[in-house]
Amino acid sequence: MEVAAGALSPVLRKLGELLAGEYNLEKRVKKGVQSLLIELEMMHAILRKVSEVPSDQLEEPVRIWAGKVRDLSCDMEDAVDDFLVRVDEGSSRKPTNMRNRVNKFLKKTTKLFGKGKALHQICDAIEEAQDLAKQLADLRKRYELDMHSSSNGATIDPRVLALHKDVGELVGVDYTRDELIKTLICEDGSSKEQLKTIPIVGVGGLGKTTLTKAVYEKIKAQFDCVAFVSVGQNPDIKKVFKDLLYGLDNGKFSDIHNTTRDENLLIKQISDYLVDKRYLIVIDDIWEEEIWRFINCALYKNDLHSRVITTTRNVCVSEACLSSSDDMIHQMKPLSDEDSQILFHRRIFQSEEKCPEDLQAVSREILKKCGGVPLAIITIASLLVSNQRIKQKEEWLHVHSSMGRGVTEGGIVKDMKRILSLSYYDLPSHLKPCLLYLSMFPEDSEIKRDWLIWRWLSEGFIQCDKEETRLFEIGESYYNELLNRSLIQPSKINEEGTVKISQVITS
Repeated sequence: MEVAAGALSPVLRKLGELLAGEYNLEKRVKKGVQSLLIELEMMHAILRKVSEVPSDQLEEPVRIWAGKVRDLSCDMEDAVDDFLVRVDEGSSRKPTNMRNRVNKFLKKTTKLFGKGKALHQICDAIEEAQDLAKQLADLRKRYELDMHSSSNGATIDPRVLALHKDVGELVGVDYTRDELIKTLICEDGSSKEQLKTIPIVGVGGLGKTTLTKAVYEKIKAQFDCVAFVSVGQNPDIKKVFKDLLYGLDNGKFSDIHNTTRDENLLIKQISDYLVDKRYLIVIDDIWEEEIWRFINCALYKNDLHSRVITTTRNVCVSEACLSSSDDMIHQMKPLSDEDSQILFHRRIFQSEEKCPEDLQAVSREILKKCGGVPLAIITIASLLVSNQRIKQKEEWLHVHSSMGRGVTEGGIVKDMKRILSLSYYDLPSHLKPCLLYLSMFPEDSEIKRDWLIWRWLSEGFIQCDKEETRLFEIGESYYNELLNRSLIQPSKINEEGTVKISQVITS
């Protein structure tokens, strides 16, 4: 859906230029362009809305309709480009002598005939596109295409599994967990009295929830009350507050989910409960700064050594979570090569030392493609074992070659895709084609920032209604937003702190 929406953007821009430019369009052609532009703008608005829903949750007729819209936009763009080239060619001004003047006269005469032919062609293309656009609009009405998710009810968040992992299964967590605990609580038992917050930020699948749960379980006995609450991408803030109250005291608030209270009353109830208690609260998976501001209103700022841990994929959200200048953001890092291998082998062979010699080379190549992302490692490992039987080397090689192009469908693989795709579907519509554009580069490619922004500009991905704003500056803001959302990672940073080269994330 997002590809179709992205394909329409440059067409809308070019049709607008066609109307605004001095191309002496016939009245009939101009009217046709205006009519088509309105039709395509409506389709674009619908496609932007559709692109917010994962494609596998849309009904097949909707996907077919979007594909037809994409084909129409590509054909229309070709027609407009061809017209502009025909009209603009032969415009050089070099009448230095009689021969040049004669040549110029002949070219001008030829150009007039060419322009007439171009006008005829663009007229035909407009009429054909209008007919097709009307057919597509009629199709949508006739079949009452539902542009919303076709899934029945809410789906279970696969990250829930991270909350119930056995401590013995965790790999590469101990050191980071202990360092975070040292930051939260000094080794001698003393700590700063005021509320302290540690935001944990990183791309999906790096194990933010798993790490946070490990810290939480290790230190929760030191607090008067504790709660671990997941927020998610589209939260019901009342439910978040009720979950928080129930977690803090499931006896006192055992019936809280059956009550009808507004946000203000719930905020006051939480704040009143926390006023004289040393608390540990984890707010997991925050997507929006505004949601954090709501939750933060409920957290009473006492001087009883209370602690809050938050997790997010968005750097801007993590910065908003800081409660004082002393607080620090923890940036999640991929697993080391050694820990990646331990996790991978433990999942397949039940031991990190039992990998057969003939599988060692391909296992290293597979792990290289996983990039130290625990979720990717666990998911790929699940594909290499069937009914407790380790698959043959040929199947390992097939999985390795399939990585990056889509691997065999399975329940765990779908869970991984759902987790990692959440970041994509949370993007505003103007950033989606910019991110999709990166898929044309080989995995682990390093891309110069300015070069990439100019490429986005040439494709028509960057647009602005305000004339005083430079498009390149808007492109910089697009780039920074993708960085903040952990969807591309910095590779080289200059002395001013500006990212000059970034790396495509392959997981």
